[in-house]
Amino acid sequence: MTIPEILREKVLSALEALEVALPDPDRIQVTKAADLRFGDFQSNVAMMMAKPLGKNPREFATELSEKISDEDLCEVSIAGPGFLNFTLTPAAWANLARAQWESADLAVTQVDAAQTIVVDFSAPNVAKPMHIGHIRSTIIGECLSRVATKVGHKVIKDNHIGDWGTQFGMVTWAWKKGVDEARLETEPLQELLRLYRLASDASKEDEAIKEECRAELVKLQQGDAENKAIWERCLALSRKGLDKIYDRLDVSFDHWMGESAYNDALAPLVEKLLENGQARESDGAVCIFSSESGKPKADPFKINRDGEWQDFPMMIRKSDGAFNYATTDIATVEHRVNDWQADHIWYVVDFRQGGHFSQLFEASKRLGFDQVNLVHVAFGTILGKDGKPLKTREGDLPQLEDVLNDAVKAARMIVDEKSRLDTVEEKAELAELIGVNSVKFTELSHHRMSDYVFDLDKMVALEGDTAPYLLYSYVRSRSIFRKLDEKVTLNGGNLQLTGKAEIHLVRMLSRYSDQVHQVLDDYRPNLLATYLLELARAFHSFFEACPVLKSEGQTRESRLILCDLTSRVLKDGLNLLAIPVPERM
Repeated sequence: MTIPEILREKVLSALEALEVALPDPDRIQVTKAADLRFGDFQSNVAMMMAKPLGKNPREFATELSEKISDEDLCEVSIAGPGFLNFTLTPAAWANLARAQWESADLAVTQVDAAQTIVVDFSAPNVAKPMHIGHIRSTIIGECLSRVATKVGHKVIKDNHIGDWGTQFGMVTWAWKKGVDEARLETEPLQELLRLYRLASDASKEDEAIKEECRAELVKLQQGDAENKAIWERCLALSRKGLDKIYDRLDVSFDHWMGESAYNDALAPLVEKLLENGQARESDGAVCIFSSESGKPKADPFKINRDGEWQDFPMMIRKSDGAFNYATTDIATVEHRVNDWQADHIWYVVDFRQGGHFSQLFEASKRLGFDQVNLVHVAFGTILGKDGKPLKTREGDLPQLEDVLNDAVKAARMIVDEKSRLDTVEEKAELAELIGVNSVKFTELSHHRMSDYVFDLDKMVALEGDTAPYLLYSYVRSRSIFRKLDEKVTLNGGNLQLTGKAEIHLVRMLSRYSDQVHQVLDDYRPNLLATYLLELARAFHSFFEACPVLKSEGQTRESRLILCDLTSRVLKDGLNLLAIPVPERM
């Protein structure tokens, strides 16, 4: 039971002792204090209950405080018109820190009912390198997956790659014109991108070539042996290139169920939708239309044009008989619910796809999948320093590998200037860790719907709200143990708190479980990132105000325990952000 829960129980007991009837006990809450000058926790229960009882709020608050006060747990004071403020005793804070330090999982509570959650994220197109736009989906998805697993859910991470579509007709056409086999081995994604661009440019200039590319795609879809062999090799080479990026990002998946995995399910799916009246033909195509049962403004199959609401159907089979990604997405929901028993499916995808997901979710409900919670975890745009969407001078999105390499170069300059590491190899490893994870932390420290400016110099700085600052905080919290003359065995039973900086550090440490759970309330990793920064600042204040090695006896042991607990929470929290920590900087 958390401290707010314990205090709430005391408030409820006090109300019962005063013979106050509670029409709705759930309204009685104890929350974190907005201003620590007045206490650690607070409740407005006296103001909420006084009027129905015909009492003065402050006088009623006084009556409650007399019943609540507990010299071992907290002091109760009254502020303003009748707020109850609770200030925990140093002994109570010490008990909290001891329990957290002795807990293998740092006292992070588990959910009451574990759910099966499928997280659909990253999802690059095969035969193309990942670009900067993929970083948001990839990193947010990985973080949410780790947090959900941490609190006890069963998480299935699925990389729904684009491995079936128009680009393969183009790549196949160019492949047959001349593929660089040597480059396929050394830079597979770059060679596949060259082939795609060659065909794309040629198609724009010559309609006949465009038709040849389409013909290659049709041959692939019809099972042509040569084209299928090229396609399969493209998949293998792409996976090799993508794995290299994912390894750098410390990202992994349970499944790579791409679009091609659902090919055999598409025709039966469309026939089923036609048979049950959920879809109908329109100009030779098959589409899902509005049910006409709700208001047009809330209907994903309606659109307002020139002041009139018109049909905005979801096409699931083209007039030429081909299927599209909308068809595949419906089949994917079907598979995830029927085969994986998903309770939730989270799609970590750009906000611009919001309309598509609104239609997908409604179509899925019509198919009877209303028991699964479908969520579009949308995110905003990465901007350049000019305030516009980040692009190269040529107008393309920067390739993710180039961005990471640039970040590592920027980090190497800081490492060469500031690091105390001895060897060139150690400095190179640290620069890689700082560079890559500075990009990741910058992403996760912003609200997912916010646009943010991509600025490498700020990302790798040791000062400010950055990954290097957090990594340094962890290293500092561990460095004290390397300075000890001998290995010490710490005993949580000896933990005591005497200084304000110690208590404030424990106050921040005790919030870890709540912060982890809050990430999932609105799919916001930035809440955890912000918490870790606040914890790091509290640790530095403690470290400056409370000498550790110069102290003695129980005080020294207590402060060593706080250093150890801080390092564990920082390491665990950063791991949830998919950020590893160095032991030395």
